[in-house]
Amino acid sequence: MIVKVGKLIPKCSSSSSSLSSSLSGLINNNITNSRFSKSLSFYHPIIIPSFFIHLSSNTSLYKSPPRKFSRGGAYNLKSNRIIGSMSSTSASAVSVSSPEKKQAEQVDRILAGKEDDHGGVIVEMTLDPLDPSLFVSLLNASIAQWKIQGKKGVWIKLPIELAHLVEPAVKAGFYYHHAEPKYLMLVHWLPGTTNSLPSNASHRVGIGAFVINEKNEVLVVQEKSGKFRGTGIWKLPTGVVEEGEDICDAAVREVKEETGIDAKFVEILAFRQSHESFFGKSDLFFVCMLQPFSFDIQLQEAEIEAAQWMPFEEYAAQPVVQKHELLKYVSDVCSAKKDGQYAGFTPVSTKTTFSAKNVYLYLNKQGLSFA
Repeated sequence: MIVKVGKLIPKCSSSSSSLSSSLSGLINNNITNSRFSKSLSFYHPIIIPSFFIHLSSNTSLYKSPPRKFSRGGAYNLKSNRIIGSMSSTSASAVSVSSPEKKQAEQVDRILAGKEDDHGGVIVEMTLDPLDPSLFVSLLNASIAQWKIQGKKGVWIKLPIELAHLVEPAVKAGFYYHHAEPKYLMLVHWLPGTTNSLPSNASHRVGIGAFVINEKNEVLVVQEKSGKFRGTGIWKLPTGVVEEGEDICDAAVREVKEETGIDAKFVEILAFRQSHESFFGKSDLFFVCMLQPFSFDIQLQEAEIEAAQWMPFEEYAAQPVVQKHELLKYVSDVCSAKKDGQYAGFTPVSTKTTFSAKNVYLYLNKQGLSFA
């Protein structure tokens, strides 16, 4: 039998010994040329002479023009299609005995990804069906090829619907980097050097809102949850900055949500950094001054027990404020600001080449002629 592209073709019989000898010579000279054929979900190498077999009229089975066969292809996880190819140039740079090269040659399809700015690869998977066994084969071949190419960090973004692929990825050397509500990011450092991949986001960002009216009254709340629940302590409205939200916008939003008060952001008065705050993460907290332009309080009943406009001196005189060093500093800064003796950081909208959206630079404008 002669194997041709996954089909079984009857071998041509001939009584001519010279024809048999000629064919044998051709096969010996061309046996190294090969083509890959598709079988089920995998690709298997099949040795095939890459020349046109021409027989005499009484022995010919078929006549086809010569064909040039090429290897390669990449499995595109965005559409589950084979789209790319492995680099034979990169492979040739590695020793023939290289285990990575041998493994890459066993499966010549690799996961489609895009290069990052640091010599790594990002593979972004979609919801198209993908059998775990096929994923393992593609992943192993991809890792081998990426090593040949000198890639460093490999990132795989898994939608939550493909969580069943986490286990085979972890077995291949990947580990958790971070998770979002709808995806999990896995990463693998390929070189045998010190891992220089950036860690997951290290800080959570929060705000505290110092809102003071013309009567020298400050907006304060008592919360239904948190450290001060049930203590009777009055505190500034606080909250967490959401993803993609500016600090100044977060302060305005939190005041509106908790108290119903509409206010305008003025400036950042101070900020503090703490550690081991939320599931081991560090925390940045910005004390922001806002100017109110509505005054009727409407409670956020789910989170706020009570809210009021309180004389600033009464707020600052609370025992917890006086005894807690950090709260005392915040109170003193707010007091100096209301008395016109302190200048904070004002947001200035700026353009940057790194983002299509304007970004805020917070700075002290006092004494700056260009600001």
